[in-house]
Amino acid sequence: MESVISVIGPYVAWDFRSLLLFTVVFIITADYIKNRRPLGFPPGPPALPLVGNIFTLDHSRSHETLTQLAARYGDVYSLRMGQEWMVVLNRFEVLKEALITQGDILTDRPKLPLQDAVSHGLGVIFSSGNIWKEQRRFALSTLRYFGFGKKSLEPVILDEFTHCAKALRGYKGKPFNPHLIVNNAVSNIICFLVFGHRFEYGDERFIKLMKMFDKAIQIEASIWATLYNSFTVLMRRLPGPHQTLKQIWSDVKDFIRAELKEHKKSWDPSERRDYIDCYLNEIQTNKGQDDNTFDEENLVLCVLDLFAAGTETTSTTLRWAFLYMAKYPEIQEKVQAEIDSVIGQSRQPSMEDRSNLPFTDAVIHELQRIGNIVPLSLPHATNRDVQLGGYTVPKGVMIIPNLTSVLFDKNEWETPHTFNPGHFLNEEGKFVKRAAFIPFSAGKRLCLGENLARMELFLFFTSFMQNFIISMPDGMKPVMDYRFGITLAPKQYEICMTPRQEML
Repeated sequence: MESVISVIGPYVAWDFRSLLLFTVVFIITADYIKNRRPLGFPPGPPALPLVGNIFTLDHSRSHETLTQLAARYGDVYSLRMGQEWMVVLNRFEVLKEALITQGDILTDRPKLPLQDAVSHGLGVIFSSGNIWKEQRRFALSTLRYFGFGKKSLEPVILDEFTHCAKALRGYKGKPFNPHLIVNNAVSNIICFLVFGHRFEYGDERFIKLMKMFDKAIQIEASIWATLYNSFTVLMRRLPGPHQTLKQIWSDVKDFIRAELKEHKKSWDPSERRDYIDCYLNEIQTNKGQDDNTFDEENLVLCVLDLFAAGTETTSTTLRWAFLYMAKYPEIQEKVQAEIDSVIGQSRQPSMEDRSNLPFTDAVIHELQRIGNIVPLSLPHATNRDVQLGGYTVPKGVMIIPNLTSVLFDKNEWETPHTFNPGHFLNEEGKFVKRAAFIPFSAGKRLCLGENLARMELFLFFTSFMQNFIISMPDGMKPVMDYRFGITLAPKQYEICMTPRQEML
């Protein structure tokens, strides 16, 4: 028996090696045939079998990697993430052609398994088709009713600044981390519109919620999210940050459901106190109708979307603003001198002051540009075949609008990598808005909260400058490095905010 085994053993082992080799060659060949770039499809870097270009990117600075790839492969190029193709759009003219001229073809969102596990295609940000149209229309009309982007919302923002300033004065000019306070202040504006009330800065439940949002926004843009979206069946069963993300969004939805439950206790269909009241009325009105997209689950997802969109971008911009004002005290002083001459110290700012504060307005716009808050916008998907940059992009392909390539384009900005408010001033010192200034993206998927964000940024920033001198703690220099996520946030830091009344 042993002699038989000794004779056939090497052949069995060789057969196994042959089978293994054949399997590997077969998988690579099948992957190549299945995932070849279609005729007329945008070019791009070579892709590895199975994983594609997942490891081509540095996922801690994806926006920079994608911008660098454009220098090699052109303004319109493609990448493969696992088994799915995506097309990256670079520079202003290309994005304008895609998002505005051909915007109807790019209104959908791609099917992302990790996002779908959270939203199930509902809400106002990641939905598509009729659900998106109905929910966006309703959100815009309802929020406008409550003063969204209108002068009637000014007192709400200014009152919130008063609460915020009181909390800041409590530090007496000593170093502190402004992250949670600023997040809370900005969040309270959308909370007023959606929930009908604000949250105190010491509210532990709300602080926990904001910390969860911060962590989720990082994971959403990490390699873990990419791996989950590319290999869902496997990743669904493995531990990791992707599982943490799903738990975070589940906890956030539970928070919103608790608010909704309390709301319904005092809900009167004849009253419209806030967004939730109006949505509950809409559910009642549309009950039983064909193509109805209004129900309580969609309400929860819409509130989540509004809460996230209405908080993160504005609060992150303000946190960058503190750093830049500390880094460039001469610009801070010039802003404060302009505010003092136009507004003084006896009253709060108003949106009507904006036209008389061109330098301040230019600084705010330059903060948004160089802060590059949403560097890759949010992904789009083609709803039919389309020509982009001379290439044919089939229906259902993910589109990445690389806003970084526009906001730092040397052909659009004189000093793209330098903080320079002069980008938004003409020779007479008057404010001039540039066409390539698109931090909120463009087209039909333009940020829902742009008008609110612009109002908040002007009133909050001007109020901070009117009331405080911003500086770094003794012996510290501003660290301008970022932390990559859906948003590009500054790394955690401490700042000193000294009340100006003590200095004047």
